Amino acid sequence: MENQNAAPNDASLGRQLTALTIGMDHLERQLSRGHGVLDSEGLVPIYLGDELVPPLALSDWDAVHTELDDLERQVAQSPAGARHVFLDDMLRSLRTATRLFEGEVLSFREKLEGLVGVPAQPISDDQLLEMHGQLEGMLDQAGMRHGTLAERIGRWEEERALDSGQLEPVFTELMAEAQRRTDARIYPTGDYTMRLNPLRDVPFTARCNFNQGQMDLNMDLNFTRAALKHLVCHEVFPGHSTQLLYTRDKAGSGQSTADVLLCTTNAVTGCVQEGIGDQGVELLDWVEHQDDAVHAQLRRVRSASATSAAWYQMGENWAEDRVMDFLERYSFGQRAWIEGRIRFASYSFRGPFIASYWFGNEAVREVREGLSEGQWSAFIDTLYGQMHSPRSLRMFGS
Repeated sequence: MENQNAAPNDASLGRQLTALTIGMDHLERQLSRGHGVLDSEGLVPIYLGDELVPPLALSDWDAVHTELDDLERQVAQSPAGARHVFLDDMLRSLRTATRLFEGEVLSFREKLEGLVGVPAQPISDDQLLEMHGQLEGMLDQAGMRHGTLAERIGRWEEERALDSGQLEPVFTELMAEAQRRTDARIYPTGDYTMRLNPLRDVPFTARCNFNQGQMDLNMDLNFTRAALKHLVCHEVFPGHSTQLLYTRDKAGSGQSTADVLLCTTNAVTGCVQEGIGDQGVELLDWVEHQDDAVHAQLRRVRSASATSAAWYQMGENWAEDRVMDFLERYSFGQRAWIEGRIRFASYSFRGPFIASYWFGNEAVREVREGLSEGQWSAFIDTLYGQMHSPRSLRMFGS
């Protein structure tokens, strides 16, 4: 007779979790007449596992709750550790998503804590000002010593901005070097590559359009070489595209549990996905110029500011002009970027994920900076070859 109290098989559990999550994505799209949440993005924007784990057929959200109940019972019997922590966080996230898809109205706090898996609070003004101070010191070293911080950042970005005609050749150059470094340090990416796809009037800076083989870029913004390098690393090598290639390979060979195929899911996995992207330049050991360091710090400032602004906008119901003033004072962002952040935060389902960039970057950064010399290979296997929430990733090496 089967032991009902035995720990579940992790591979089987991973397949069940994956089939359920993809089934939820299909059900949501079906019930919303094909439009999905946040236009057509859905719960799982990109899924490469149709031939490995097909979606679970689900008739309604009650069936989803039943499946989640079963998974929660199994996870409760699984061994303590990072895997258990991730599964707990993921099931909580999927439960929260289900409630939203059913039409339940949840607070921004509930979405942050349940769906995204991050604290429901702004980044403190003291922490933001400390980052401003660090940025001032870096601009001093870069020769930007006169004027207010906002003026110095404005000059730094304006003097280094690429002309529209430079974008594609610089993008191509950066893509080739990023791929070379990714193949050497992370994973052999083969003949995969991306082309540049310019867009306007979109709420994002750039996007990994994996299935079309293109990196979408918001041409309403100006870009320095350091900014474009970051975006290539975030969206393509060693970021989102690389993670998709890696997880499809490892799931197909059985070296990873099937749930790695959920790497793009709008759930707790989103934090680490964005953290890999935001740490991409550092993961490739590619900080080659003072401008790269300045841009990385400026991006941290903007990510933290956007996280705070989203909380003030959606959690504390600040008026839009007050949110805009906050972002202008604390993020020093271009107007189109600020307007995009406000628009992003307003989405009912996707809006809370604005916080995934800050908290995901910090989680990956903290673990990366704490690595010993001999831990790199195990770290990459863990970071790319397993699914994580910020909580479970921070348990690496413990």
